[in-house]
Amino acid sequence: MDWIELIIHTTTEGSDEVSSLLMEAGASGTMIEDRADIPDPAKPHGIWEIIDPNLPDSMPEDVLVHAWLEPADSFPVRLEQIRSALALLSAGESRFGSLRLETRSVNDEAWKDVWKKYYKPFHASRHLIIKPTWEECTPEPEDKIIEIDPGMAFGSGTHETTSMCLSLLEDVIEGGESVIDVGTGSGILAIGAALFGAGNVLAIDIDPDAVRVADENVKHNRVNGIVAVRQGNLLDHVDTVCDICVANIISDVIIAFAAPLKEHIKPGGLFICSGIVSSRAEEVRKALESAPYEILRHEKKGEWTAFLARRND
Repeated sequence: MDWIELIIHTTTEGSDEVSSLLMEAGASGTMIEDRADIPDPAKPHGIWEIIDPNLPDSMPEDVLVHAWLEPADSFPVRLEQIRSALALLSAGESRFGSLRLETRSVNDEAWKDVWKKYYKPFHASRHLIIKPTWEECTPEPEDKIIEIDPGMAFGSGTHETTSMCLSLLEDVIEGGESVIDVGTGSGILAIGAALFGAGNVLAIDIDPDAVRVADENVKHNRVNGIVAVRQGNLLDHVDTVCDICVANIISDVIIAFAAPLKEHIKPGGLFICSGIVSSRAEEVRKALESAPYEILRHEKKGEWTAFLARRND
């Protein structure tokens, strides 16, 4: 299958908002290519010691936000909507850079190869390393490793929202808990929960490509005895309840799901949610509190927010 790749030239400051704009316009996924994300090779820390010192110099000067859309009949309309939205962003806002838009056609294999250029092993939380299948690394004794190929479903663990969810899971899982991962993507949060000690995990996603890739990743990381991957909408025909629910999705879905999702969380159970642009954090907080949940932690990383909340009946 061929895809249309959009490439937006922007800045570090503007990249998250551009990425959010593209996702809201219907992109199947985004990737931010930013040399500022690469730690200084002269000051190695932990797993980053394996970074090629020439890597930052090989990256573009501009921050590039890549997005992929299906070449459907609606594509021309979506493209015009994106152009109009970019024009609004650039009006009097130099912080977004040029916002120059490029397009090109790619196939599935070419899309996967985009990730391989810069995707290196990294610590996604204190003791969890995510590494692509084609890289090697040497972990510390207490570290756990997820080996993953992002493939078509995305969710490579590099995004701030994924990192915050994994850190919160690492903090709250004590051992044996039941976990539901809503919108599992490539399965990283579900696999992480299993490695942290969860007793059983349901990883669920509407997208069949995500379910296929997540299932492959679960088996590859040998946690298929703990993690079950299912296609569907959690609120439809699923009666599973859990100690901890994690959802790294978008603000609108969290707001809509907050109250009905409680039926899948045990009384006193925890809800970890992210994928929330910080400008909408208060909207999400109000939805959680009115559901009602008790907000235990409010985390911020870059332009993104995550909440740890407890079902409060």
